[in-house]
Formats: sequence, structure tokens, C-alpha cells
Amino acid sequence: MGNAESNAYHNHLSRFLPEEQTDIDGVFDTLSGSSGSAGGKNAKATKKTMTLAALQAHTREALPEQMTVRLYNGMKSIDLPGKSSGLSEQIAKEQFVIFMSDLLKGNADEKIAIIMRMISKTEGPVKGKQIQEFTEDLIMSLVHVLSYRKELKGWTLENTRDSASGVKALASQLFSELKLADGTKPVGPQLLETSFDPSVVEDWVYRVPQVSVFLSVVIRQGLHVLHSLPDQTNDILNLVPRCKGMKGRGLVSLFDIPSIIYINSHLPAELQHKWRLLFSSRLHGESFSQLCGHIVNKGPCIVILKDLDGFLFGGFASHSWEVKPQFQGDNRCFLFSVFPSLAVYTYTGYNDHFMYLNNGQQTMPNGLGMGGQHGYFGLWIDSDYGKGHSKAKPRCTTYNSPQLSAKEDFTLDAMEVWAVGDVPESVTKGKKSILDVDPEAQALLEMAGKSRHSEGLREPIEEDEDDEN
Repeated sequence: MGNAESNAYHNHLSRFLPEEQTDIDGVFDTLSGSSGSAGGKNAKATKKTMTLAALQAHTREALPEQMTVRLYNGMKSIDLPGKSSGLSEQIAKEQFVIFMSDLLKGNADEKIAIIMRMISKTEGPVKGKQIQEFTEDLIMSLVHVLSYRKELKGWTLENTRDSASGVKALASQLFSELKLADGTKPVGPQLLETSFDPSVVEDWVYRVPQVSVFLSVVIRQGLHVLHSLPDQTNDILNLVPRCKGMKGRGLVSLFDIPSIIYINSHLPAELQHKWRLLFSSRLHGESFSQLCGHIVNKGPCIVILKDLDGFLFGGFASHSWEVKPQFQGDNRCFLFSVFPSLAVYTYTGYNDHFMYLNNGQQTMPNGLGMGGQHGYFGLWIDSDYGKGHSKAKPRCTTYNSPQLSAKEDFTLDAMEVWAVGDVPESVTKGKKSILDVDPEAQALLEMAGKSRHSEGLREPIEEDEDDEN
């Protein structure tokens, strides 16, 4: 019996690198009240136990209490050979190591038994409502712990929209991916009252990678274990993009943290590491020419709008915006909704009307559009700034998106544009003013003793801005 126990323990321990094992040993020693000098590998060390109270004291500020209780229930649910399950209220080291191994290194099959107990303390099928509550707790804990550990990379809870509605919106979006064994998706109130077997929840965990990624981050950052070692996966590394251009401007973004995480996960992988603010109507004014001046030739970017009814929506442009009377972009473009629901709408293959930007033409529509067709865009901002439409009856042909705004023809309240990924070379060299293009004009000005006023009009490129991590 002892051999079976130690074999299971060592098999799980062997998944971790030596420095990871040392880190896990140290955290358990802290939680169990034993000194770190015991060394995790001898038999005596494995006999130490930890309590819920010790776990709560350890995570008190880092995690909401309900998530700490869920983690404890997950650890407690692990059966050890030769021991009656559920009788002890204390966690043995073997349970702690197997919990870490299965959730941080395991596959969907290994994770599911623990996640089921984190959702419900009792065995058997779980209600949709319980899964939704778990998902909301998970996302709320993720936002909380990233903020507490200062891991939001320049975003803060102060310079973004309140995350409360974003937590619910992202939870609803992930939860809506649940499928019954026959492949159907229950909807609305039916979804909350439906009972789901472990196999169905396992399929959900497998198909919705955010559940495992969020849980891994909550464990690493909440328990402060393996947090300082290099992450093995880029999905954790680029979970939150680095934010550039907000610092010191007193601006609150239209995005909240959950929607940033969700939209970022749908971007091409090479663009997920950084967002840079190009345009904000609150900073740069409500002007279509200002908008064009700030976003043209700046590389791929995200546009987000807020209408007067409070709906938030936008699109991802895969190419630099150019002012021209033709459609541009490619099939990586997408439209999205942030509020009242969070969703991404991708290319259908019906047409190539991905993105459009035109100004100052008499024969073609002037404005910024994505998807659909002239006069009937999935997303449209008129060059008569402030007016827009989102027409989709029943759906936008290019992206299969519904009407994104509260009213088909809407009035714009606010707008932001974010460049994503690294700054294109053409931008880092700086925009040329008329004086750069015409050195003769520059020389005449200098001869006349005039200062170069246009120098002051150049916006600094904030690539080297030292935003907080």
C-alpha cells in the first residue's frame, strides 16, 4: 500500500522540473506549517498536512474566498490509495502534488475529476447554473489576482471599464459552448437547469482552452507557486497584451479586462503581445479627419465604438488602414461585440468586403466600414463624424454578425483604435511633414527666422514608454 501511494506521488512529482519541485515543496511547507528545510522528497515530509484555514490565510488578499474554497475542495477530492476519501478535512502532500500535477500539467481527462469537485462538492452530474457560477468565480479570480500581483502589463482596474459586467459576459460566452452528448446546445433558462455529466464537462474543458488557462494562472498566481519560472505555453504568456499609450493620460478605456483577454485570444498569435492606443475620441476630438490621421498606415488594429445606448462593439483590421475607394484587408479580420454580450464574428467566405476607409470622394461613400456592402455595412462610421450604422438582416454577409448597435442607425458616443503587435517600420521612422518633403520650404523659413511649427504637431511614438508591468 505504501508503495502504491509513493509511486503515484512520485509519478506526479516527476512531471515537474527540479526547480519546480523545489517551489511546490516550499509552498506546501508554508501551508502545512513545517520548515522548508525538511526537503519534499523524504517520507516524513509527505506526512505533513494542510487545512482550509491555512490555505485561506495564504491566499487571503490574492484570491476571493469562494475560489480558495473551490481549490481546497479540488485538493480534497483526490483519492489516495488505501485511504477513505473525504473523511479527512486536511490535505495530504500527495493530494497537493497530484492536484498541481493534474491541473498544471495534465490533460482534459485528468483535470475533469478535480474541476467537477470544484464546481460541486457532491458527486454526479452538475447543473448548468453551478457551471456558470464556477466560470464567473474563475474569471473574477483571474482579474483580481492579475491586478493584485501587478501582472496586467500597463492596464489597471482604474484605466479600464469596470470588469463586473465583463466577468459575466465572458462567463456567459464560455458557458454557451457547453454541448450535450448528442451535440445540441441548450439555450436560455434551459441551459441553467440542465444537468451535465462529467463526460460533457470534460468535452467543454477540452474545447474551451480558456478554462484550463485561467485556472492555471489562478493557481500559479493565487498560491504563488511556479509563478516566477518560465511559462511553457504562449497562451499564458500573451493572456494579457502589454498596454502602451494610456499612462498619464487620465483616460478610461472602453474595454474591460475580461474583454481584452477574450478579444486578444482571437488575434493572430504574432499580434497578441502588445496593444498601443492610436486614437481616442476623448483625447483627439470627434473628427473623422483626426481619426484618419491617427490610424492610417499604422499596421493591424482594433476599432471599438460605444453608441449612445451604451452598446460596445467593433472590429479587428488585419492590415494597415489606407484611404482609398476599394475594400482592403483579408480573412483574418473579424467583428465583435463587448456589451451587452461578448462575442467574435469571423469570415464567412461569402465576399471579401473586410475593411473600407474613404474620405473626400464625391462618387463613393466616405467613412470607415467593415463587412457587408456600401450602404449596408456590418459596422460603419460616417465621415460626417458621429453617425453610423450596423445593418444585418438577419446577418452581415462577410462576418455573419448580427446588428451590433442598439439601433440600426446609431449615434456615436466614443471611439478608440488600438494598434496590435509591433510597430511597423514605416511608423518607427516617423511621419514626414511638408517641411521634410520640401527642404527648400524649410530653408526659406529658417532664412526668415521662422520656427518650425509643424515639429510640435508630431505625436510622439510611445514605443519606448515605460508602462508598468
